[in-house]
Amino acid sequence: MNTGGLTLGDLAAKLGAGVGFAQKADIAEAGQRLGLSAAGPIGVGDDCAAIPDGDGFLLFAIEGFMESFVAADPWFAGWCGMMVNLSDIAAMGGRPLAVTDAVWSDGAGRGALVLDGLRAASEAYRVPVVGGHTNFHAPGLRFAASVLGRAKRLLTSFDARPGQVLLAAIDLRGRWRDPFPHWDAATGAPPGRLRADLGILAEIAEAGLSAVGKDISGAGLVGTAAMLAETSGVGLAIDIDLIPAPADADPLRWLSAFPSFGFLIAAEREAAPSIVSRFTSRGIACAAIGMVEPGSAVRISRGNETATVRDLATAPLLGCGRKDRVA
Repeated sequence: MNTGGLTLGDLAAKLGAGVGFAQKADIAEAGQRLGLSAAGPIGVGDDCAAIPDGDGFLLFAIEGFMESFVAADPWFAGWCGMMVNLSDIAAMGGRPLAVTDAVWSDGAGRGALVLDGLRAASEAYRVPVVGGHTNFHAPGLRFAASVLGRAKRLLTSFDARPGQVLLAAIDLRGRWRDPFPHWDAATGAPPGRLRADLGILAEIAEAGLSAVGKDISGAGLVGTAAMLAETSGVGLAIDIDLIPAPADADPLRWLSAFPSFGFLIAAEREAAPSIVSRFTSRGIACAAIGMVEPGSAVRISRGNETATVRDLATAPLLGCGRKDRVA
C-alpha cells in the first residue's frame, strides 16, 4: 500500500488525529463515571461483556449509530444494527442468539426504513429480533441495537502477548458506501456465505488457535489495533504494505475504514498459517501484518521507515486495560 503522497509520518499523524480515535476516547470518561474498568469481575474495554455462564460465556453488547448516518442511509443503518453487533459477538469467539432494537423517529416513514433494514439483515444472518423500543413521535431519527450471544471459548482483546503475530482478516468483495467510511461487503453477499464466514472466529477460538480477537470498528484498522494494544498492555508494529486492501485504495481512507467484515487476531507464529487458511479458503483476504511488542507504542512501517501513531503510555485511548505489561 502506498501512502498516497503522504510521508509515513504524516499518515501516522492523520490517523492518530482522526475522528475514529476521538470517538473511542469517549469510552474513558464513560467508564470512569460508571466506575467500570478492565479489572472488574466483567472486564470493560472488549467488543462484548463476557458473562460467565455454565461451561461458557454469555456475550452482551450494544451499538448506537450517529444521527447523520441514520438520517442519510436509514435502511443500511438498520442492516448495520444487526451486522456490527454480530461482528462483535464473532470477535469474542461467540455465536449470536438474538437482537433487540430501539428506534426513535419523527413519524413512521423513516423509522420504518430502519426497521426494514434490520429485518433484512435478521433474515440474511438468521438471527431473530426479539423485541425492543419504538417511538414514532420523537424529534429526529435515532437508532440503537443490542445483541446477546454465547461462546464456549473466548477471544478477547486483553490477552495479546509480545512475540505474537498480528493478523488482519478483511472481506474485500465489496464497495464503498459513500459518503461514509463504510466498506460494504455484506448487503450483496449470499446469506449462507455471510453466516458461515462469521462462524470462522468461533471455530478459531474453539480449536485453541488464538485467544485474541477484535472487530475492526469505526476507529479503522489502526485505531482498532491501538485499542487492542491498550487493553492488552502491549505495543504493536504494523507493516502497511502487508495489510489486505482493495486495489488502488487511498491509504488514509482505507486505514480509517469500517469494513463490514474485518477482524484483528493475535496468535503464536505456529498457529498463524492455519488461521490464515481458514479465511482465505472462504475467499476472505487474511495476512500477517505485524507483531505484538513489549511497550506501549502503536507504530506503522513501510520499508525501512517507521512512524508512531500513538504511545498509549503517554496518550491513553480507552483508559482501561492491562497495566502489568506496559514498559
